[in-house]
Amino acid sequence: MHTVFHGEIKFYQFDIFPETEVIQAIFTRQGGVSPFPWKSLNQGGTTGDNRSRVIENRRLAFESVNLDVETVFDVWQVHGTTIIESKKPRDLEQPHEKADAIVSNQSGITLFMRFADCVPILLFEPQNRVIAIVHAGWQGTVKRVAEIAVEYLTHHYRCDSRNILAGIGPSICPDHYIVRQDVIVRVKNAFPLAWPSLIKNAGEKFNLNLWEANKICLQEAGVQNIEISGICTACNLEEWYSHRAEHGRTGRFGVLFALR
Repeated sequence: MHTVFHGEIKFYQFDIFPETEVIQAIFTRQGGVSPFPWKSLNQGGTTGDNRSRVIENRRLAFESVNLDVETVFDVWQVHGTTIIESKKPRDLEQPHEKADAIVSNQSGITLFMRFADCVPILLFEPQNRVIAIVHAGWQGTVKRVAEIAVEYLTHHYRCDSRNILAGIGPSICPDHYIVRQDVIVRVKNAFPLAWPSLIKNAGEKFNLNLWEANKICLQEAGVQNIEISGICTACNLEEWYSHRAEHGRTGRFGVLFALR
């Protein structure tokens, strides 16, 4: 990944995606108008921040990549596997649909999701010009939402999974992600062969590697070209929101993806 600055706004871009084909941005928390504890580019509307500030932060984010905020298509993320295909932007006055993967093959639509430790996964298939954003916390990971999203692209758009480019974005790293025993059981059921590489037992605690788990989901779906950011949201609170590290009192960073 590499960083881009637009005034005080800082965002990251994957190297794997061609700049001539897509517009992408994984925004840090820097450059917005929200005060502590959401400081400052908070994109989360259900975190306690003032709605007018969240709207202004979204406008600033879209402006930094020369996109109109009215092109946005976003959803209410619920840790499931529902996929929604967008043929037009969401009316900003309409309620959000519930989903954890959004897909489009239309220019003039900007896919947008919000994160604070969960894994953002971006998919682009250049031959058919299809993009997707996937939201994968531990629940989405054990439900293999990334694999389901790839299968959606292959079935609905006739994509060849070998042509899909994938980016696994900033999210909580294994060293900071301690999970309960019941989560470990779910991981073992979801990854019966690979689970020993995903779980680190540290005494009475278990650490889960969401990056590797989602990489496995993508690979088993046939994706060969995968870039992993390796950036931990809990390690650097100057740049990222972290639900874990900030004990739930925080904002959400935005991720956008659009076809040129």
